[in-house]
Amino acid sequence: MKIDFEKMGGLVPAIIQDATTKNVLMLGFMNEEAYKKTIETKKVTFYSRTRKCLWTKGETSGNFLNLVSIANDCDSDTLLIKVNPVGPVCHKGTDTCWGENNNANPLLFLTSLQDFIEKRHEEMPEGSYTTSLFKDGLNRMAQKVGEEALEAVIEATNGTNERLVYEGSDMIYHLIVLLTSKGLRIEDLAKELQVRHDPNWHKH
Repeated sequence: MKIDFEKMGGLVPAIIQDATTKNVLMLGFMNEEAYKKTIETKKVTFYSRTRKCLWTKGETSGNFLNLVSIANDCDSDTLLIKVNPVGPVCHKGTDTCWGENNNANPLLFLTSLQDFIEKRHEEMPEGSYTTSLFKDGLNRMAQKVGEEALEAVIEATNGTNERLVYEGSDMIYHLIVLLTSKGLRIEDLAKELQVRHDPNWHKH
């Protein structure tokens, strides 16, 4: 990776993003030595412009930024660093340097689940329930979606909210399996709903 450290006198901005939540946690600066140490140790290291030295985030607090990936921008002078943070990031004790909570949106898990099911479809490991569904074929997968949808309806009308969430989760899981078998993803449904949200959308 070619990084232009010369444009800002030996430093580049480093935007720190949580690899899981996708939230921006902080902004720091790196020189070439800090970048190399980050790569070597897998813990994000910055260059302090006030102290004129390297500092590894968490070296005193224990709140390290464990490296996941580094990407360079189009001008090769700004880094996007994805991390798994250990504890709060800000020295003031907050999750981010903007005082925001670094909470994951649970909806993001649907993409992770989709990726997992796609991997099952590619590898078809023995002993996996998901594998057995793919092997049973399209009709069985579609039937399972219908069965789980009916169970969700029953819980909605005569059951509890807890059971409705349980059966609704089963329905979504089996629907993702069915979509995967057809070469589709749960995001395709999200895109369709996004289109329908437009006031100018007309049913076709």
